[in-house]
Amino acid sequence: MIDLRRLNVLRAVAHYGTVTAAAHALHFTPSAASQQIRQLARDLGVDLLQPQGRGVRLTPAAESLLAHADAIQARWEQAELDLRADHGAPAGPLRVTGFPVAVSVLLAPMAVRLRDRHPRLSVRITEAGVPECFDLLFQGEIDLAVVEATPHNPPLSDARFEQRPLLDDPYCLVVPDDHPLAGRECVDLAEAAHDDWIAPVPDSPCRTLVMSACGAAGFTPHVVHHARDWNATAHLVAHRLGVALIPRLAHLAPHLPITRVRCAGDPHRKLLTCTRGGGHRRPAIAAALEELRELAPTALA
Repeated sequence: MIDLRRLNVLRAVAHYGTVTAAAHALHFTPSAASQQIRQLARDLGVDLLQPQGRGVRLTPAAESLLAHADAIQARWEQAELDLRADHGAPAGPLRVTGFPVAVSVLLAPMAVRLRDRHPRLSVRITEAGVPECFDLLFQGEIDLAVVEATPHNPPLSDARFEQRPLLDDPYCLVVPDDHPLAGRECVDLAEAAHDDWIAPVPDSPCRTLVMSACGAAGFTPHVVHHARDWNATAHLVAHRLGVALIPRLAHLAPHLPITRVRCAGDPHRKLLTCTRGGGHRRPAIAAALEELRELAPTALA
């Protein structure tokens, strides 16, 4: 008989990449987490982890076991859903998360609509960055996330998560009102190749997209300033310290002397909804996904 608690430790090592990180997430000591995995390996009579540099890697046997573990987790959640089913009516707590813009323009209005249409449903919103959203889903701390698609996200084939397209958020070139490109309906990014630029900070998921969009236009931007918050970026533009690419969903202070200009080639970021595998079947999550699909087109209007 497989000890499911020990199996969960192995799942955490696979998710977080190291025994130490998995132990921290599970509130274990690293030695206790290692002991759980060693005992699981003894129970099964196979090796589960192998040394790799300063870390470890999963053996083929561990990879095979985890495929079954993810299926077990999905079946367990379905069993819990069946036990709590109330004629399909959305009810109880619904924990959702997303990055700041998603919270502002999608999750907040979604919560209001759900409150009006499903009074027995209680929505709780937590702001989180993209990597943290997946961690919170994996840990069972939240039920639904709105995330940006990034190269660092789990692949769509990852059975632990169900990721679905929600909307494409186009980037606009943002320039001071008196900039030569401010009066244009559409510009090629190459026309701003000789400007100073304000770019997202290096660890931002938007950084790669901005640099790639400029690269596709044939240049590497001369980045003078970095910002994490889109309004901070807009204020730097307003002070004529550079130009920037900012997504349309980002609400910028209306009094700023800046202009958004559409970009040729339509650079954009993709927003996704994400649940644990099979989570969309839960009535509360299904209701939330329906509201998000209705809100998505209007958010860009």
